[in-house]
Amino acid sequence: MTKRILLTSFDIWLQDQQSNSSNDLLLEVAQLNSIPYDLTFLHQLPVNVQLASSQVVQKIDQFQPDYIVCCGMAASRKKLSIEVSASCKESVLQTTVDVEKLIWGAMEIEISYDCGKFVCEGLYYSVLDYLQQKQLTTHCIFVHIPVLTSENLPVIMADFVLIINRLALS
Repeated sequence: MTKRILLTSFDIWLQDQQSNSSNDLLLEVAQLNSIPYDLTFLHQLPVNVQLASSQVVQKIDQFQPDYIVCCGMAASRKKLSIEVSASCKESVLQTTVDVEKLIWGAMEIEISYDCGKFVCEGLYYSVLDYLQQKQLTTHCIFVHIPVLTSENLPVIMADFVLIINRLALS
């Protein structure tokens, strides 16, 4: 059975932004013919925790993915960052994915324990909480994407595809 993977990205949130690297990367991934999995994309989620979470939960219920890869832009980072956890007030939720195993052998991926305090962490926490509350076997990770350039795009694409393949084979 083909693995079902839901991939999400955010819209821009500042007036001077031309695009959001999370969405840019997913547009590149959508053009690949080499990924043998059932990919569903939620592009340009609103930069609002409640609205974005609602759209993702609705898509989870509809698509019933095996894996969810939420993506967000991290302009200050230089590598892909896989987030281990997300928090809300005193509560901390962690991904059920073995992140170290997931990134083994990758060129430019780092493990992060700081999802930030913006909409990225809010969405990640909401999705992890929803999966836990509903006792779903779906696994979720959050990947922060640096600003994409012609120089870093090939390596970032290769590492991102590696993540997708490793998730699907786990």
